[in-house]
Amino acid sequence: MKVFKEEQRFTQIWLIILLTISLCTTIAIMLNEYLKQGSSFNTKEFLITFFSIVFSVSFIFFLKLRTRIDEIGIHYQFFPFHFKTRVKKWEDIKSVCVRKYEPISEYGGWGVHKSLFNKEKGIAINVAGNIGIQLVLKNNKKLLIGTQKESDVKRILETYKNKLL
Repeated sequence: MKVFKEEQRFTQIWLIILLTISLCTTIAIMLNEYLKQGSSFNTKEFLITFFSIVFSVSFIFFLKLRTRIDEIGIHYQFFPFHFKTRVKKWEDIKSVCVRKYEPISEYGGWGVHKSLFNKEKGIAINVAGNIGIQLVLKNNKKLLIGTQKESDVKRILETYKNKLL
């Protein structure tokens, strides 16, 4: 039995730099307002706002996409949106392939997205890059799961292609 496993997180340098600059700028503006003479911004409001902003910005680093392909099917979990792993069993899949896609123009970016302009494209769950595992289910719904391991996924899908009925 062959098994493919992948775990992805948002670790792009450009994203970390952008979030850091945004966070520092926002906190500097807040701090400036808080320290102003006669400010209506009290300590409690400052602390609540500060921790809310820090939590909101750092939340992206808690996101994790896990993918597993085995004899049962294709398992995926995008934590914390999916608390349990979801499974698309081979008997429910009409076709599956690895394809290149345009994250922004096809799905509106990275994360969990429905296609903006073409509802027939289905849902994409991705973290980075532009390579995905495209599933077409027997009910004609589509799901694209992003991957950074194109050749490994192609190899494992070749192993299980006989499972597609």
